[in-house]
Amino acid sequence: MTTAHELALEHCRPLRGGEPLLDLSRSSALLICLPGWKITEQGILQKDFTFASYAAALLFVNTVAGLAEREDHHPDLEVGYGRVRVNYSTHEVGGLSRNDFICAAKIEALARI
Repeated sequence: MTTAHELALEHCRPLRGGEPLLDLSRSSALLICLPGWKITEQGILQKDFTFASYAAALLFVNTVAGLAEREDHHPDLEVGYGRVRVNYSTHEVGGLSRNDFICAAKIEALARI
């Protein structure tokens, strides 16, 4: 079984249209190692983060943005006062890919710092 630490050490790989998305059993197995993350009914990997202030939420968003640029895999982010919702889905495959879980694990590692 893959751990969050192992996922966080991986890097995203470029995907092309037509590549298979992760099936439900594989997605569910990877989800187990990501506390607080869920797969929505729309098939999006999602987690809500809370912060003491708007500035702290923006600092988190900017850190996630840097990670997304390095991995060339970008989440949809929703920002409000003291909260950030992170949504991952891989457009190239029309659903979830391992890249989504890799980036979620990297965000988890950031959130623990």
